[in-house]
Amino acid sequence: MAEASRGLTHAQLIWATEWHVRDETYAAALATLVDAHHRHPMAELWGSGDSSSSDGQFFRAGGHGEARSDVNARYGDDPGVLFYTHVSDRFSPFHTKVISATAGEAAHVLDGLLMHGSALAIREHYTDTAGATDHVFGLMHLLEFRFAPRVRDLKERRLYVIDRRADYGPLLTLVGGHVRVRLIEEAWDELLWLAASVRTGTVAPSAMLRRLAAYPRQNGLAKALRELGRIERTLATLDWLQDPGLRRRSNAGLNKGEAEHSLRRAVFFHRLGELRDRTFDNQSHRASGLNLVVAAIVLWNTVYLVKAADALRHSGSEVPSDLLQHVAPLGWEHISLTGDYIWADDAAPTADGFRLLRRIPGPFLQSAA
Repeated sequence: MAEASRGLTHAQLIWATEWHVRDETYAAALATLVDAHHRHPMAELWGSGDSSSSDGQFFRAGGHGEARSDVNARYGDDPGVLFYTHVSDRFSPFHTKVISATAGEAAHVLDGLLMHGSALAIREHYTDTAGATDHVFGLMHLLEFRFAPRVRDLKERRLYVIDRRADYGPLLTLVGGHVRVRLIEEAWDELLWLAASVRTGTVAPSAMLRRLAAYPRQNGLAKALRELGRIERTLATLDWLQDPGLRRRSNAGLNKGEAEHSLRRAVFFHRLGELRDRTFDNQSHRASGLNLVVAAIVLWNTVYLVKAADALRHSGSEVPSDLLQHVAPLGWEHISLTGDYIWADDAAPTADGFRLLRRIPGPFLQSAA
């Protein structure tokens, strides 16, 4: 890298790595890119900016990295870890963390919503079935997030009611039990203290959720949070069944996150796409660096999508804005992921600070039309 970088020596790069590559600097750099992307006018076409989704992506581990990896039957016999990433409805990957391949994803849902460091104000969040538990539902409600997971086998999920003697009509066959409101009332102050501690950053949400899930029957706070979560899960299930708009938003949000997995997989080609890092800190730096590169590509594509649309309009082509919202900034065909990297000052942009757009031959446009 020093040989390809003009004006930088090997010693300077080593010094920068040892002194500046850490979780705090990665988070600050990522927050800067995410805020810039959300302020861009093009990003407003893809979403309101107040909803997000999260999902885990499996990466194989090889070499020394196998020592800190687990084997999960879902991903085959190869050891590896999960990169659990939060993506906004505008395609910005605003948080990521490394978790074990055998660990549950639900405990880590709130970490990204509360510890991302950017200016995002998420209101509604989507996950798949792995991220939905009663404890997460309860804590989401206390922290004023709307939780709308896409749950598999929804017909097998039971509803919980307040009054067991009431007549619920056609819903009676779906009722699985009643909520013990007394437990919530007795531990209400502790629930508020838990929410305040998590909101202020005194304790990580994942740490508390793992601790509460470890002994739900012996701890009054865990039982109260579970009962509160059952109320919220029941209401969310009824909203899901009655609101087609909610189902569309949830599916669209999760599809954006899954589409970004392809870009992340393409960028992660170093060492044959395997994690070779032995320590958790190095694996975390690898995940943060990958997320930072993906965020930079998303921002770059967003900026030049506007330039490309303006160029087509100036040439006489009609480019409706309602069609641009279906163009995702996740392409990488124009990016040289492999090969020699030459960081030269002579690759100067144009007078307005941007690179020249590639010209598409006229016959190609006519055939596409």
